[in-house]
Amino acid sequence: MIFSDAEPIPAPAMAPVKTSRRRLTIGLPRSADAAERRFPLTPEGAAMLIERGLGVNMEAGASESIHYTDTRYSAAGVSIVRRPSALGCDMVISLAPPSVDDIRAMRRGAVLFMLFDASRLSAESTRALLDRHIIVIAIDLIRDDAEHTPFADILAEIDGRAALACAGSLLADSVHGKGILLGGIAGIVPCEVTVIGSGIAARAAARAASGAGAMVRMFDNDVYRLRDASRELGSWVITSAIHTHVLHNALRSADVVVYTGCQPADVVIGSDVAATMKKGVIVFDLTNGRGAAFPSMQTVDLAKASPAGTGNKINTRLCYINAGGAVPRTAAMALSNTFFTLLTRVVDFDSIDNALKFIPGLQCAALAFLGKAVNPAFARIADVRSVDINIFLNLS
Repeated sequence: MIFSDAEPIPAPAMAPVKTSRRRLTIGLPRSADAAERRFPLTPEGAAMLIERGLGVNMEAGASESIHYTDTRYSAAGVSIVRRPSALGCDMVISLAPPSVDDIRAMRRGAVLFMLFDASRLSAESTRALLDRHIIVIAIDLIRDDAEHTPFADILAEIDGRAALACAGSLLADSVHGKGILLGGIAGIVPCEVTVIGSGIAARAAARAASGAGAMVRMFDNDVYRLRDASRELGSWVITSAIHTHVLHNALRSADVVVYTGCQPADVVIGSDVAATMKKGVIVFDLTNGRGAAFPSMQTVDLAKASPAGTGNKINTRLCYINAGGAVPRTAAMALSNTFFTLLTRVVDFDSIDNALKFIPGLQCAALAFLGKAVNPAFARIADVRSVDINIFLNLS
């Protein structure tokens, strides 16, 4: 009230106005692929996103592979739900491609964040994603402002280090392995490690091997990348262009081989060369080819078997794949940090459409948008025509 000598007159008051908007939700279903043990968010990472106003729904038991209980997530503010509720969120994070049934359970027009591995995608699942108008983002294709690929890079670094950690364990196994150390001691020649490739995974593997005292050789076709690797790793790592005779000699004497892919063409080690390699050699293929570089060798998926239980014998030659799957909790911690940065940017733009429009590094990671394939490789799997995503973004 305003009081004066005159009759009291009520003062106007502002009426309360509701400004709240619907809370965006993130779904964390259990992986549909048993070989994918990595998980996208730790409880701490989920809590940080919840503090930014997002809701997080996790399928019960989805985080068992990284040894975090549902209780830990619940204490962080995560809602523990059944699978349909996790799949029915605005944004779903599934590192492995979801099954066709899971896709049909997703909300029409929802956003799916996943890793783009063409070998794990079927034509049926890609068409199901298009039918549901799911916006599919391949996290390993996302680029930051400096043109780096943060998700792919951190996973590659983990793969490289995990490969050498597993190699050290396998070599030291006195029952199934040779019972030797990766690095030498006074008077003992160290193990030889041959790394094919010179990218992030290759450098991580070489750094771990040289740090353990092994003798390391690195091969690649890209001399400029080799020069950068040599500058970064120092003279402890011997670098060489891929000359067939030199590479085959290195493979013949190697105790550990790590293949990370080469540019411009991949290397394939045939059965004739593989037969000359040491018995008991430990080989890792860190590419999506999953052992294609060593077609004559039996593959062992480290996401399904621990290094100690793979049954490696000193008279066999095995190729190990999915090295990062052996350390899924480390991957979860690294992915949590990267997802927090990405998803907070998406929230700042109010919608995924706006984020795609104004973040070029996100645009190039889109596989499907509004029922259309916007990535040529994804379109080939679905057997449809690829469309430029900018056509849709410019009209919205």
